[in-house]
Amino acid sequence: MYKVYGDYQSGNCYKVKLMLSLLGIPHQWHAVDILNGETETSAFLAKNPNGKIPVLELEDGMCLWESNAILNFLAEGSEFLPKEPRLRTQVLQWQFFEQYSHEPYVAVARFIQLYLGLPQERRAEYEGLHKRGHKALRVMEKQLQLTPFLVGEQYSIADVALYAYTHVAHEGGFDLGEYPAIQTWLKRVESHPRHVGMLD
Repeated sequence: MYKVYGDYQSGNCYKVKLMLSLLGIPHQWHAVDILNGETETSAFLAKNPNGKIPVLELEDGMCLWESNAILNFLAEGSEFLPKEPRLRTQVLQWQFFEQYSHEPYVAVARFIQLYLGLPQERRAEYEGLHKRGHKALRVMEKQLQLTPFLVGEQYSIADVALYAYTHVAHEGGFDLGEYPAIQTWLKRVESHPRHVGMLD
């Protein structure tokens, strides 16, 4: 059975949890407390030398890390990863967008507010993150005005990757009220019969 090392409130970890649920793959969850340095122990670093969660440990003990890489591994051969080269490249395009243009702003603002309690010394950084985060949300809104999912008509790991932090963006101070297409997309993702919530 697969083992997942992660934090239930982490969007990156939630991507893996959601994907496993969508695919109906049983797994064991091992909670990791990042604030108490549990990703810096020698035992954890043996699983991921980069000292970050999530980590997916396979049955043979091999460990995979980086959330979007794990999504690609899990989704291989399933309906959530297109075989057609252009569509598959679009999935990768959105995954790179998530890691470089969305997560560094939306997720970090959420971390500052939810995990750290929005300390005064990080207020200016927090406000700067909002400007870039809203830019990313506008890119998503534009696409989702055209197609029901980020890559056309099919729910894919591109949606899993971006749903993870977008659906909790309000916990970082982002008001999604100005993004009706994103709100509709969130409900569409949540309507999948094997959907599981972040804290379920």
